[in-house]
Amino acid sequence: MKNVIKNAVLSFKKDVYDAQDYIWANPETGYKEIKTSKYMADVFEKLGYKLNFAGNIPGFYTEIDTGREGPEVLILAELDSLINTSHPDCDKVTGAVHCCGHSAQCAAMVGIASALTKKEILDTLSGKIMLCLVPAEELIEIEYRNELIKKGVIKYLGGKAEFMRRGFFDNVDLAFMVHTSTSDKFGSNKGGVGCLAKNVLYKGVSSHAGGSPWNGVNALYAATQGLSAINAIRETFKEQDVIRVHPIITKGGGAVNAIPDDVTIESYVRGSSFEAIKSANKKVNRALTGAALSLGANVDINDTPGYAPYINNERLVKLYEQAVIDQGYEFKYNDVISSGSTDMGDIMCVMPAMHPNCPGSIGISHGEDYYVQNKDLACVGSAIVQVQLLYELLKDGAKVAKEIIENSTVQFGSIKEYLEYLDTFNSQGDRIEYFEDGAKVKL
Repeated sequence: MKNVIKNAVLSFKKDVYDAQDYIWANPETGYKEIKTSKYMADVFEKLGYKLNFAGNIPGFYTEIDTGREGPEVLILAELDSLINTSHPDCDKVTGAVHCCGHSAQCAAMVGIASALTKKEILDTLSGKIMLCLVPAEELIEIEYRNELIKKGVIKYLGGKAEFMRRGFFDNVDLAFMVHTSTSDKFGSNKGGVGCLAKNVLYKGVSSHAGGSPWNGVNALYAATQGLSAINAIRETFKEQDVIRVHPIITKGGGAVNAIPDDVTIESYVRGSSFEAIKSANKKVNRALTGAALSLGANVDINDTPGYAPYINNERLVKLYEQAVIDQGYEFKYNDVISSGSTDMGDIMCVMPAMHPNCPGSIGISHGEDYYVQNKDLACVGSAIVQVQLLYELLKDGAKVAKEIIENSTVQFGSIKEYLEYLDTFNSQGDRIEYFEDGAKVKL
């Protein structure tokens, strides 16, 4: 069967390559992937698939029913790009560029969808298959996404949690998504950290910077004190919690001769568990608020749930390794918790799932020298291995998939239960209330 799968994907090699080339040349950031989503939808509809669109945001999914009893397996690919204005291939207006590998994910999905139109493959499978093109994995432009939340367009920053909220994955039993990497082998980590997204607004009082600075309250000074305070608490983070805090200033003042009265910071607080994230975030908020208080400023801290920490399902990783080897590739396992985050963690909270990787890219991930160099590996090879994995899961009446589902434990009993927990991370508003004779602080 492995040759049947390989040849099926190879017969659509040009379409796979075309998808990588088009999406690389037309990068779009999260919840803005209009062209990318349309391109992929056109490919799917040409293949004969009926699509279910997300509606007021980009993305869609299709379900393939084999007509035989069995679980539903979800395969995902991500539509969005990053922003890196120093990358030679970035969009000159937006700075968007696929230095994340998502263009290759979409190209691989073209190969998967194409191969599954072959009767000789589909007739060996049981259950259902969902192919999903999901938006907004890269957790950037937080201020923009918070505006979408305020308008009621979305509720969650990440596309997968948003798709979960919309009920798209209610009947799914198991999931996987293969990420492009700069490794020379197919592989997997043990897992990765989760994160909480922060949008921080320091509020001061504007005044003439030269003529009457004593009448102002410098929000930029308060912000820089806040950043220094975060640096001062880094040694209090435990190594096993894999805490990462990496703020940027997105607005630092309007005019050099005016005391800045509003300064905006975006950041994550990452950690290997929900408890670690909550603990570290409390310290970060205390540092940010204390800096504002010391200068008589105020600070509005908007905390929004980002992505869940995750551990890849061990049985799925082993099956992925076997699929890689069966198709003639090499595999490497790293028994580490990555300090990167992905919203596949949200999926893993409610079902057995994994987020392994494939080779084919070069440079530094998210960097200015990142490229998909080897499309045979990153796009075609990835598609071949994923169809092989799907076959191993759903052959023989979906015996292996059923065993994995039965013997796996997840953190939450349902998507509803998980999303209700996720909502407890929401927090916003001014953290200081000033009085004539003092102040009250809320962390």
